[in-house]
Amino acid sequence: MSAAQLYTKYTRVWIPDPDEVWRSAEIIKDYKEGDKSLQLKLEDETLYEYPLDLPGSELPFLRNPDILVGQNDLTALSYLHEPAVLHNLKVRFLESNHIYTYCGIVLVAINPYEQLPIYEQDVIYAYSGQNMGDMDPHIFAVAEEAYKQMARDEKNQSIIVSGESGAGKTVSAKYAMRFFATVGGSASETNIEAKVLASSPIMEAIGNAKTTRNDNSSRFGKYIQIGFDKRYHIIGANMRTYLLEKSRVVFQAEDERNYHIFYQLCASSSLPEFKDLGLTCAEDFFYTSQGGDTSIDGVDDAVDFEKTRHAFTLLGVKESHQMTIFRIIAAILHLGNLKIQGERDGEVCSVSSEDEHLSNFCSLLGVEHSQMQHWLCHRKLVTTAETYVKSMSLHQVVNARNALAKHIYAQLFNWIVQHVNKALHTTVKQHSFIGVLDIYGFETFEVNSFEQFCINYANEKLQQQFNSHVFKLEQEEYMKEGIPWTLIDFYDNQPCIDLIEAKLGILDLLDEECKVPKGTDQNWAQKLYDRHAASQHFQKPRMSNTSFIVLHFADKVEYQSEGFLEKNRDTVYEEQINILKASKYQMVADLFQEDKDAVPAAAVAKRTPRINVRSAKPAFKAANKEHRKTVGHQFRNSLQLLMETLNATTPHYVRCIKPNDEKLPFKFDPKRAVQQLRACGVLETIRISAAGFPSRWSYSDFFNRYRVLMNKRDLSKNDKKQICQTLLEDLIKDPDKFQFGRTKIFFRAGQVAYLEKLRADKFRAATIMIQKTVRGWLQRARYQRLRRATLALQRYARGHLARRLFQHLRRTRAAIILQKQYRMLRMRRAFLRVRSATLTIQAFARGMFVRRIYHQMLTEHKATILQKYARGWLARARFRRARAAAVVLQCHWRRLRARRQLQALRIEARSAQHLKKLNIGMENKVVQLQRKVDEQNKENKLLNEQLSMLTSAHSSEVEKLKKELQQYQQTQQGDGKQLLSLQEEMEKLRMELERAHGEREVLEDSHGKERDLLRKRISDLEEENALLKQEKEELNNRILCQSEDEFARNTVEENMQMKKELEEERSRYQNLVKEYASLEQRYDNLRDEMTIFKQTPGHRRNPSNQSSLESDSNNPSICTSEIGDTEDVIQQVEEIGMEKAAMDMTLFLKLQKRVRELELERKKLQAQLEKKEQDSKKSQVIEIKTEVTSEHEDFAYNSLKRQELESENKKLKNELNELRKAIADHATQNNSSNDVQDGYNLLLNQLKSANEELEVRKEEVLILRSQIMKAAQQKETGKNMVKERESISPNASWPNSDRHVDQEDAIEAYQGMCETNRLLEAQLQDQRREHEEEMEALKNQVDLMQEELEKQQQAFLQTLQLSPEVQVEFGLQQEITRLTNENLDLKELLEKSEKNEKKLKKQLKIYMKKVQDFEASHTMVPVERRPHERNMQVAVQRKEKDFQGMLEYYKEDEPLLIRNLITDLKPQAVSATVPCLPAYILYMCIRHADYINDDQKVHSLLTSTINGVKKVLKKHQDDFEMTSFWLANTCRLLHCLKQYSGEEGFMTQNTAKQNEHCLKNFDLTEYRQVLGHVSIQIYQQLINIAEGILQPMIVSAVLENESIQGLSSVKPVGYRKYASNAGDSSYSLDEMIRQLNTFHSIMCDQGLDPEIIQQVFKQLFYMINAIALNNLLLRKDVCSWSTGMQLRFNISQLEEWLRGKNLQQSGAAQTLEPLIQAAQLLQLKKKTSEDAEAICSLCTSLTTQQIVKILNLYTPVNEFEERVTVAFIRNIQKQLQERNDPPQLLLDFKHMFPVLFPFNPSAITMDSIHLPASLNLDFLNKV
Repeated sequence: MSAAQLYTKYTRVWIPDPDEVWRSAEIIKDYKEGDKSLQLKLEDETLYEYPLDLPGSELPFLRNPDILVGQNDLTALSYLHEPAVLHNLKVRFLESNHIYTYCGIVLVAINPYEQLPIYEQDVIYAYSGQNMGDMDPHIFAVAEEAYKQMARDEKNQSIIVSGESGAGKTVSAKYAMRFFATVGGSASETNIEAKVLASSPIMEAIGNAKTTRNDNSSRFGKYIQIGFDKRYHIIGANMRTYLLEKSRVVFQAEDERNYHIFYQLCASSSLPEFKDLGLTCAEDFFYTSQGGDTSIDGVDDAVDFEKTRHAFTLLGVKESHQMTIFRIIAAILHLGNLKIQGERDGEVCSVSSEDEHLSNFCSLLGVEHSQMQHWLCHRKLVTTAETYVKSMSLHQVVNARNALAKHIYAQLFNWIVQHVNKALHTTVKQHSFIGVLDIYGFETFEVNSFEQFCINYANEKLQQQFNSHVFKLEQEEYMKEGIPWTLIDFYDNQPCIDLIEAKLGILDLLDEECKVPKGTDQNWAQKLYDRHAASQHFQKPRMSNTSFIVLHFADKVEYQSEGFLEKNRDTVYEEQINILKASKYQMVADLFQEDKDAVPAAAVAKRTPRINVRSAKPAFKAANKEHRKTVGHQFRNSLQLLMETLNATTPHYVRCIKPNDEKLPFKFDPKRAVQQLRACGVLETIRISAAGFPSRWSYSDFFNRYRVLMNKRDLSKNDKKQICQTLLEDLIKDPDKFQFGRTKIFFRAGQVAYLEKLRADKFRAATIMIQKTVRGWLQRARYQRLRRATLALQRYARGHLARRLFQHLRRTRAAIILQKQYRMLRMRRAFLRVRSATLTIQAFARGMFVRRIYHQMLTEHKATILQKYARGWLARARFRRARAAAVVLQCHWRRLRARRQLQALRIEARSAQHLKKLNIGMENKVVQLQRKVDEQNKENKLLNEQLSMLTSAHSSEVEKLKKELQQYQQTQQGDGKQLLSLQEEMEKLRMELERAHGEREVLEDSHGKERDLLRKRISDLEEENALLKQEKEELNNRILCQSEDEFARNTVEENMQMKKELEEERSRYQNLVKEYASLEQRYDNLRDEMTIFKQTPGHRRNPSNQSSLESDSNNPSICTSEIGDTEDVIQQVEEIGMEKAAMDMTLFLKLQKRVRELELERKKLQAQLEKKEQDSKKSQVIEIKTEVTSEHEDFAYNSLKRQELESENKKLKNELNELRKAIADHATQNNSSNDVQDGYNLLLNQLKSANEELEVRKEEVLILRSQIMKAAQQKETGKNMVKERESISPNASWPNSDRHVDQEDAIEAYQGMCETNRLLEAQLQDQRREHEEEMEALKNQVDLMQEELEKQQQAFLQTLQLSPEVQVEFGLQQEITRLTNENLDLKELLEKSEKNEKKLKKQLKIYMKKVQDFEASHTMVPVERRPHERNMQVAVQRKEKDFQGMLEYYKEDEPLLIRNLITDLKPQAVSATVPCLPAYILYMCIRHADYINDDQKVHSLLTSTINGVKKVLKKHQDDFEMTSFWLANTCRLLHCLKQYSGEEGFMTQNTAKQNEHCLKNFDLTEYRQVLGHVSIQIYQQLINIAEGILQPMIVSAVLENESIQGLSSVKPVGYRKYASNAGDSSYSLDEMIRQLNTFHSIMCDQGLDPEIIQQVFKQLFYMINAIALNNLLLRKDVCSWSTGMQLRFNISQLEEWLRGKNLQQSGAAQTLEPLIQAAQLLQLKKKTSEDAEAICSLCTSLTTQQIVKILNLYTPVNEFEERVTVAFIRNIQKQLQERNDPPQLLLDFKHMFPVLFPFNPSAITMDSIHLPASLNLDFLNKV
């Protein structure tokens, strides 16, 4: 394909840009061969001419189509080059906020500098078990791929994480280890995965520091090997470290910090245990304050220090060792603060013995003060003859001190790493491992030293390994597909590595120079110039003779040779080390001992099957040893070991990119990104891929994508491979541009883009044809509509115009007449107005002229006066100026004469004679003046003394006078107060008298007013009475209707609330059962392991739990279980041992007791609630009856009474709900004294509030009584007045009223009010009494619980003070004593019951004799059966010969019964019989044992049944049919025990015959509860089996299955996708529906209750929704419009299946609502704000994060679709801000709804059941 075909008009290209690195442009003119420039248009619409005739200039890079932008894998791009990679990363990072992108086998991770919610536990589970290419790129996907390959290929794996400082390497490695710890959690109790994660805080504290590029930069490299056993559980780990940056201990650059541990220790120095360290804030120490700011924004060093200490404890580091570690760190800080005093120009130095920091340093390390003081400033020189002690210079002492600090820290670092490895070490044989390498990336700074040289050397080695691995994978892919392999030239950096590590390389010359006695950095640099000047990877700078340049694979770096020798030698003086070896602290001394554990370490390493693990840091040796290895040599050896390890494993690469240097969230700097992409090898991967066939398509995907380019003749063929070959040969003429493999087609770079262009042209032509036809039809239709409308408009318009013309002519004629008259009138009026105006103007004008003449004369007169005064002022001013000038002249002349005289005087004063005259007598005057001053000072002192004496005397006299004055004033005030008090009393009496007179007058007035008001009120009441009579009947009817509606509504609400509470209680209960089942399963697993490891000596683990059902099965009693539990515990202690049984027994007993208490509390609360509801119903019925009977009562009072009663009822219900909630919270929370106190306070507060409310009600009743009495008195007075008036006049009426009032109505109203008052008071008293009783009961419960809690707390505190072994024994003893006490209590009860039983038997015998005598005398009279004579009833039944529904068996046949009926029974054996036949047979056996009153037989049979069912289920853990079979039988047996229990609640649907089959002697309530537990466990196992079968099908069937053919369009995929899909098996939706049909038919055939079947499918459909939605949220390739359409169709198929199976009432369809809304969201329009509002209103079941995530992931499949803009997503987020959605992104697919087993009685009678012979139950006898 020629360039002219590619570089056509509208094609977009990339051109270089100095700011953005690459810039997009569009070609506006076709390119032709030979053109010297390319005409382009930039994105800002500016034109640009790209030159092609310059030397080195080529055609610009082509840009990929928009449909390929934003790909998960960079290798899926058609054009593979630097600008395409950079643009794809930028789009994903900024627009979609995706930080991970694949680049072939490399995961590119961009640091977002923001915490993202993509690392939670549910995300780990979502990626676990998935193929790498199926999900969005993630660090978890790489970790899962490594874990999967380790399990599949049984080969060790490595994850290599590299990048610049601040790019996120450490965080990525930490998340990878978290994934392994979660997915491969240890199966034992060692909790090794927690220890692996706990090592991170320790290593960050001692190995990480703040740099200018990163606040938490790792200043060392580490390789962590996580070991796995054969079951791929974590068993241990090992860590190797590389090249700790020791120089940071003594020096930090600006804005940098030392290692975190120093600042953490300083921040916690105020703690009491650290008082002896002598630490203060970090600013006070030289080693921590060189960088300036010692704090980091957002980081609390004290909190981090607590995390570090907790991690030390978790890893088993003793408290004493921890304190020693902190002492050593504090000693290093004090060492940095030593004051070194220089003498003789710095040639000799000394340290003061009183130096506080030296004392602290020696005391913290336990060394001698004097020796350390001496050897810090001196050194020993050893010759052949003798030994010299030489003083060191100031510079040498400072260097020695810093070297000692670095060495101490390095040894401490190695010790900590060693102990971390010990804590993570395991004795179990390691089967395989996964290594995580977190190592520094390529570094280049302004000044590069020895550390940067070693780092870049390591990166050269890693890049070489990376290149060879990529090359190898490419070769394997080509060979597998059968494509001819041609050698691809790739960059090999072996010459650069040879330059560094080969013989006489840089490191060899450095070691050689270090051996020279007086070797210098300059000499070493000169040797490098001489040796390697000809090397292509080595250069000498022009302007320097001490630096050199190495051309690395990423960039060329200039290294400063200064300090290389010192850092390579790492010299520490032997004398100082010997002092530290003699430390009184053993740990400090051990740090500096020679390595004595090399042989054991090697021996341990030999046990590992694969790679020998050795320490990367050999132990330190003395400085003067001749053969001590240099740092460079050690680093080269450890790096060689690392490369051997990596080469023996399968590597996985993670390249971390730092998007900007400002650490701003989601900001992308293209220059920095390109620099890192070049350095980390990503572009090299692209180059290798682009050199071959980077684009690869499977034949089916290629056929689906490009079938639009095929002919109909080709499409008719069946061979897709042949069709694809024919198409490519026709479209691409050059055969070298593509190759046909066995399963895929391989394309050169750019060919897919060319095919996309052809496909887009084909679509564009078809679209134009469709648009042309549709637009023509639309225009013709529009023209016809317009023509018809135009004709109609014309017809109506012409008629309208004619009518309007006629009207216009008529109006014109009338208008002319009107105009004539109007104009005449208007002209006359105008003339008159002009005439009057003219006269007025003339009059005003004449007056104005006269006034003007007058004003002119007046102004001329005043002007002459002004001129006179002005001329006089001017003359005086001239005179004053002349006089002032004369005075100035005089002054100047006098000054001139004065100056001349002054000069003469000065000359005279300078003369010597003049000075002599002046000095004569001066000395005498000075002496006289001095004497006068002394005399005056003496007088002054005397006067001051006299003044002070006078002032003191004066002050004492003043105080005396003040005291006398105060006494006098007090006496005066006492007399005045008495007088004032008498006057005030008189005033008060006078005021009271006046007030009494006033009150009397006011009362008289108010009495008169009240009398008038009462009369008026009586008249008003009489008027209102007549009106209220008319409305009474209607309102009474309304009240009745409203009360009935409200009563019904209240009952419905209460029922809903009760249902909700029961549902919560049920879920809590079933969670307990689930935990119990998991503990039981764990116990079984551990028991199996114990049997395996019985022969191996060593530590044995305690079994984690004991089955509660097994302990129930060993119970000799039926109604109680704790006696049997005690016996089981004793047996368990004897068999297994005290230590193993203690924890299981206590856990089981606590669980069982807690469940029993919760059940009792629930029943009590339910009974109380029912009682309350009955009382409220009764009160409402009474209220309704009173309202019906008292029809003539006052309506206002009736409504008031009803409202009061309703409000009282609601308050009581609310109080009851609060009490229930408080008790439920108390039962579910930890039993602490605070909770008990809070509950008790709540009860007391409620009691007080109830009493206060009762008092208020009493006051209201009294007020009502008083009002009623007043009204009655008023009515009686009214009656008397009426009677008087009637006696005078028979036709008289009520006073102040014109209406007639019925007296009987008023009397009846009064009586009704009295009755309602009594009723209200009685109800209040009853409610108060009930409330008090409830409060007393609750108080008693709280007291009992508080006592029990106090006992438990005392026991708990005692156990905490003991060691773990003693705690176990003490706990066991406590439980045994408690159980023995309970056993004794139960025995006492048993003895009492036995005594009562004996008495009753005696009475029974007496009664039996009386009955026999009575029967003998009265044989014809039938005897009525009494309830207590059940034994007689049994005797009567034995005489019947018919089958009574009981089966008899012997005790020794019980194991045979269990084996034939449970253990060995197959569901197919009873498929043709009655459903749940085993349950019916078991019940008939239980009934016979009940009939013969054999409690041991009932207990043994039920126990064996439960254990047998559990054994069968454990054996068939993955058999859905068997699990469903026993779930149905267990539920049926439970229903039978309820149906025939004799309880009235379960016998409502029984027939008379079935009632005869009820149990007579035993109450099996506890066993019903145990069977309920077993049913829950079986149900959960059934759900787990079904989920395990369905889970692999869901994603393929629901999301990927193409049910609508041709709807989805395939996009190009990358390396990860086609590598992971090589051997995958896909499922269709029909297969999943067939599997659901299988589940449904199995459960229906086995007789499982329909309600349980509905709950099963509700749970399964929730799992389908959760897994499909989670997968959708983590996959970019399925978030498209076509997938939404496909998904909606698949969901509709599932809904149709539910309707077909009559499961629409199960709630399963509602669980699919989030998935339905996600499908609709993919199909909706996403442009305008109206679309955003529609999305927000529609997607109510999706959270805000889920909606935003789907919009970010939305990807157009065709170029005609548009991406979702960032502004639209921001609009969605703004509108959804008010939602309070949970923060998690994914759904919890492991969530399980609480199961409910509703009672479902059977219509089958026991006597109608037939036993088939195939069951081999011949030993059962029918009774």
